[in-house]
Amino acid sequence: MTAELVRGQNHTLPQTRLEIRVSAGSPVVAGATLGDENGTVRGVEWIAHPGAHRLPGLEVSRQAAAGHRLAVDLEALPDEVHRVTVLLALPTGAGGPTRFGATAAPFVAVTGLDGTEIATFTLTGLDAESAVSALELYRRQGAWKVRAVGQGYAAGLAEMLADQGLAGAAELAASIQEAVARSLARSVAPPPPRTPEGDRVRHASGPSDAHPPTAPQPQPTAHPPTVHQPTAPQSATHPPTAPQPQPTAHPSTAPQPAAPAHPPTGTDPGTQTAPAAPTAAGPINYAHPRRQHAAPPPPPPAAPSAEPGQAPQPVAGDATGWSMDERLYNQIWGMFEDLARSAAAYRSAVDFAESRMGQELDRSLSDPRNRIGGTGDRAREEARAKRDELIARAREVLDRDLAQLAAEAAVVEPALPAAYAGWDNPVWHAHRIPMELPMALRIGDLHLPERTDLRIPLLVRLPLERGIWVDSGRTASEAAALMDTDRLRRLAMETAVLHAARLLAVYPPGEFSVHVIDPAGSAAGSLAPLVDAGVLAGPPAAGPGGVASVLAHLTRRVDLVQMAVRAGAADALPPDLDTGEQLLVVNDFPHGFDDRAVTQLRYLADEGPSVGVHLLMVADREDASAYGPVLDPLWRSLLRITPVADNHLADPWVGHAWTYEPPATPPGSRVLEQVLAAVTAARRAAGR
Repeated sequence: MTAELVRGQNHTLPQTRLEIRVSAGSPVVAGATLGDENGTVRGVEWIAHPGAHRLPGLEVSRQAAAGHRLAVDLEALPDEVHRVTVLLALPTGAGGPTRFGATAAPFVAVTGLDGTEIATFTLTGLDAESAVSALELYRRQGAWKVRAVGQGYAAGLAEMLADQGLAGAAELAASIQEAVARSLARSVAPPPPRTPEGDRVRHASGPSDAHPPTAPQPQPTAHPPTVHQPTAPQSATHPPTAPQPQPTAHPSTAPQPAAPAHPPTGTDPGTQTAPAAPTAAGPINYAHPRRQHAAPPPPPPAAPSAEPGQAPQPVAGDATGWSMDERLYNQIWGMFEDLARSAAAYRSAVDFAESRMGQELDRSLSDPRNRIGGTGDRAREEARAKRDELIARAREVLDRDLAQLAAEAAVVEPALPAAYAGWDNPVWHAHRIPMELPMALRIGDLHLPERTDLRIPLLVRLPLERGIWVDSGRTASEAAALMDTDRLRRLAMETAVLHAARLLAVYPPGEFSVHVIDPAGSAAGSLAPLVDAGVLAGPPAAGPGGVASVLAHLTRRVDLVQMAVRAGAADALPPDLDTGEQLLVVNDFPHGFDDRAVTQLRYLADEGPSVGVHLLMVADREDASAYGPVLDPLWRSLLRITPVADNHLADPWVGHAWTYEPPATPPGSRVLEQVLAAVTAARRAAGR
């Protein structure tokens, strides 16, 4: 299963012998640095580049080229190495582009030795940068992972190497460019221009494409070979189907981590046709094997501004993508990034103004003669006036950015498809169960204190890559701490029901099943919409016996599918095995769970998502405190959300504390019952 990464997102590497394939629109220099546990490059001997292309466990190309294959053997690296950073730079003096914004977005893929893609990353949003840190392979708790970085440097290689702590970065950067210049005489000529049908899928249309395009995914069917069986290896030039946000959130100019949320998931591609073999007479056809057309359609043109010099009016779907859903997905994450960056700039300006005022006061009042009388008072007034002026100018810029984002949100929200829309969006009243799985699912909203009415939808990619934990504990936030315990638990279960209903509504009929464990039957009222609609796989399991039965059933499914995939014998699965996606909703954990059941639950959380079994837990961590650190990996593996507003989510780039708003249906609305009735009708029509 290929993971399509966005900036800051990471993915576990299943093997240690890898290839990193780079595809760019013009020749680039590819290299890699080794870092210790702090990410520091200890010397030039820890850098692989065209002038010294081979290190233990690492080999890079000697030339600048539009395509590269870097060989990595993580087990052969020195023990003190904890990080491998893949670097890309534009060659100087070669007559080509001098900034990445003037060329197509580079595409990087981590593959196995057989060519099977493990993770991919398209470096969009670059502009004046001439060097970029593309990917990181890093060691965490004995396992290796890959993280999408995408951090650009306008000053080029020297700035990038200096940022990694290398002494003499400028001299080494010059020697690398010199080595590249020496090899230019042996470089192959660039390929002829490609026709629109031959252009690369993931290339952005120009410097303004700040949002990472993601190819829509062929949807898995209920048959074993297309749901969980690995597909044939793909070429690095073919961008694969992708995984999701994380806040699961979107990229900014600084290196990131995810969505709190984002949270991103990958999907197994379905049956695909092989790409056409290139002929000897013409250029290679880079068309994606799953697409009728290779190049993604450009975004719709922005509406002209009402006044000359004003910013263009926002347009829904104003991002690169194959479909309107994909354009809206990319646009939403672009809005998230813009809001994060604008708020970070404003907060930085405020901090600078306060710091500057303090420094000026210290300098002025360091002279004892200025501490009394009018001189000291004037110094304080002048310092405060300068601070207020700086903050006012920063606020003016922030308000301008927020107004533009609010106008964009006002246009985008009504245009969202059901999977991305809030429960108050009229699109749900005419919703029909789709025949294809959408790219992502909305699980709530995010906002910052600078403007609380500006809400950004929090999207996670489908299928889910990790489980979800609805925290029913009273320590989640101030609002939760002041709320009655029983009411908080009821709200948490109602939130879980809304998530389960939304998942049922966006999956094709019969391709998603929901199981419920409610050991004490305390959630009967909250579960009533699901039970009454008949959309559950069975009655909610109660008591220790019910818990054991459901867990045994889902554990068996995970075991069988994993064995079938490893053996390449998906057709041999038992006929009674449901190969569709499964969701297990657990209420009141750990009530009704013995040690064996807890172990099985942890196993489902770890192994289930890769074979289509997902976990949605409603729990208070304090209730499980008796297990101590045994359950710490379980909580860490789940995406934590809350049934009340809480600012517990942090983005990976600037570390903002985002306030999460859980989904809710409008008061008195019967939209939930209408949607579940549509699910039931679609299943009946499909004979499921």
